[in-house]
Amino acid sequence: SKYTLNTGTVLAMSIGSSPDGGQLQYSLILEHLIGDRRQAKELNPAVMGGLPSPHKSDEQKMMEQGMESCAFKALLACVGGFVLGGAFGVFTAGIDSNVGFDPKDPMRTPTAREVLRDMGQRGMSYAKNFAIVGAMFSCTECIIESHRGKSDWKNAVYSGCVTGGAIGFRAGLKAGVLGCGGFAAFSAAIEYYLR
Repeated sequence: SKYTLNTGTVLAMSIGSSPDGGQLQYSLILEHLIGDRRQAKELNPAVMGGLPSPHKSDEQKMMEQGMESCAFKALLACVGGFVLGGAFGVFTAGIDSNVGFDPKDPMRTPTAREVLRDMGQRGMSYAKNFAIVGAMFSCTECIIESHRGKSDWKNAVYSGCVTGGAIGFRAGLKAGVLGCGGFAAFSAAIEYYLR
């Protein structure tokens, strides 16, 4: 190319040899390094000087299959949802000014024990709800992904629709449809943000 010849000429002049001889040698070197005559390298770690990966035992394969199963993913999402929901419930109870107050006697100041009991009850309620939603979403997403054979944003949207619809359906058909649409839109937004 023009760039190669000009660079070769400049290099030949800078090393003090004749432009033609230096240009020819430099062009040949470039052809072997980055041109069409370059040999394809095998990117195997053992060839490149890295350590070869050892063969996996049957126990390791079973462990990997177990960790990739839908049941394990649902359990992991359930535990994560429980912890996150509990923390969120305690946080919202902490900033709520009505925690611990008795509606029958609103003028009485609640004790620390009553406030902590209300915070614990709200945290446990949120934890259970988040755990159920997390397990449902993760399990349906895994099943949909296994059925479709693809891992893309559509799995999360379909799973969000199923999860939201199932949760909202307890309050009626309209709530189920709204839950499906809302959860699907939220899942699509999260997938768009994460990807």
